[in-house]
Amino acid sequence: MQINKLRGKELDQLFQAVLSLKDLEECYQFFDDLCTINEIQSLAQRLEVARMLREGKTYHKIETETGASTATISRVKRCLNYGNDAYELALERIKVPENPEEES
Repeated sequence: MQINKLRGKELDQLFQAVLSLKDLEECYQFFDDLCTINEIQSLAQRLEVARMLREGKTYHKIETETGASTATISRVKRCLNYGNDAYELALERIKVPENPEEES
């Protein structure tokens, strides 16, 4: 498990901070202060790539719709196939509408 190489006081503090956030608005505020817009967009893009890979979308379709590079798509696919199943866990727990207008 690769995550063991990352473990430490600072990372524990970061994850505890994320787990302490109460709602979407607090997440937006925290990540806006913590990360650059590009960093946030990269994280969101990887999750979307994972969702699309799970649905069986092609690299070309994913690249076209998300703007992700084939290297990013390959990395996410490798994590889906050989990682810690964290993408699967997170995607199972959230409901992401295919059409944002579907949200109420």
